[in-house]
Amino acid sequence: METSARKFNNQTHFLSKKQFDEHYKLYTGYVGKVEEITKDLASCQDRAQANATYSQYRGLKKGETYALDGVILHERYFQLLGGEKTRPGDKTARILEEQFGGFENWKADFQACGLSARGWVIFLYEQRTQTYRNILLDLHDEGLICGGYPLIVMDMYEHAYFIDYGTDKTKYISGFVDAIRWDLVEKAAQIIAG
Repeated sequence: METSARKFNNQTHFLSKKQFDEHYKLYTGYVGKVEEITKDLASCQDRAQANATYSQYRGLKKGETYALDGVILHERYFQLLGGEKTRPGDKTARILEEQFGGFENWKADFQACGLSARGWVIFLYEQRTQTYRNILLDLHDEGLICGGYPLIVMDMYEHAYFIDYGTDKTKYISGFVDAIRWDLVEKAAQIIAG
């Protein structure tokens, strides 16, 4: 199991080096916690006393989900930060047209999700209905759709933007959308299409 932090460079125009670096440090903290929890689970003697109200095992398993989701969501967020303003590729543009009525409608919905979210906004493919949705999460491990495949992940916790944008979430969201690496979104859309 890979537990080391991945390297990401600030190639975006909308985040300062300080904002990016502070955010990256938080991500590496989640990676460290996944390592710690994995070790603690391996040596946990509490399995026989596992309990839904309280047990060491329950605490470790809840922490595992929260920390691992924190790692995965941050990695997708950092992967998508590009340097130049681009537009969706052909496959992604068709998806946005079919599911949202076009890029501008998708962007308006994505922004509304961002303004409503306390934690994350995810543009994902949902397997059961075979549709694409913008969803929001208030916590790393609360609100994820089982079997959902994330194409775009935007961090809406204040640590992601507050140094550069203060309370101006709208400006941050707009900057994020302009910085999306649509080539990576297109690649993910192609994988889903098979």
